[in-house]
Amino acid sequence: MGVAVLNFSIFAASQVGTPGPANMALLATGARYGLRAALPFVAGVALGKQLIIWPIGLGLMELAARAPWIFETLKWISAAYIIWLAWRVANMRLSVGEVSSAPGFFAGLIVHPLNPKAWAMITAGFTGFVEPGTPALQATATIAAILLASQALLHPIWTYGGEWIAATVAGTGAERYLMWTLAGLTVASVLFVLFAGGLS
Repeated sequence: MGVAVLNFSIFAASQVGTPGPANMALLATGARYGLRAALPFVAGVALGKQLIIWPIGLGLMELAARAPWIFETLKWISAAYIIWLAWRVANMRLSVGEVSSAPGFFAGLIVHPLNPKAWAMITAGFTGFVEPGTPALQATATIAAILLASQALLHPIWTYGGEWIAATVAGTGAERYLMWTLAGLTVASVLFVLFAGGLS
């Protein structure tokens, strides 16, 4: 009994490190405000995933089996929210270190609970890497710790990547195209989750 720690760690790093709604939000926030100002938002994004992991690990999957419509509804609400964020990114212009405040911890905290990729990833973690009979608390704590470690390493990299991009293209003709590209990648990542299996 237990969790396949090495295999799940590789899976977690691949999921946390690849483009998705949360990473696009981190990239855009870093581009707009810089890594240092965005750190509370980064911390909120990282800890927000725990708000999904623990309920799923401690029994939410049973509710999903009994009332699948709840999760289907949540999936589409989440997708709509992320697409709305993408629209905001598309119309955003870069200015690292600008006077307006960067989004804070609580703004970051809701990103993953409203991120269909996060729900799909965590569900896959419990169903694909936890041996039958493993105590729920042990499995949940292990998955939570591995994902938090992956996020602590990779989320700041995405955010700094945004800051670096902004320093390169802010105020140039490429800026508008960059923001539309980031928005397009965000929408594409949501559509992939929705129509390639996702939460259904």
